[in-house]
Amino acid sequence: MDLSGIDAMLSQLQATSSAAGGKAPETVAPGGDFASVLKQSIDQVNAAQQGSEKLAQSLETGASSTNLTEVMLSLQKANISFQEMVQVRNRLVTAYNDIMNMQV
Repeated sequence: MDLSGIDAMLSQLQATSSAAGGKAPETVAPGGDFASVLKQSIDQVNAAQQGSEKLAQSLETGASSTNLTEVMLSLQKANISFQEMVQVRNRLVTAYNDIMNMQV
């Protein structure tokens, strides 16, 4: 499983949080606008979940090429990446609500 996409997302989140805190960003993630980076991150989470589901199905059917450890690690990585995506969504909703409640 390729974790480079998750690492890129984490580095971008760290750069954004340090910029929001008034610090200079440590790293800048390559890419385009926010919407394309968000879509790419969601696609990576989806791919991780689908890949882990395929591994679990191959283990259930008795394929000799998969082992339980690999399947469990894949499932946990997919779960962690999904939970991370949910937390990012929650923070975006909170930020949106804060901006909408600002008095002009």
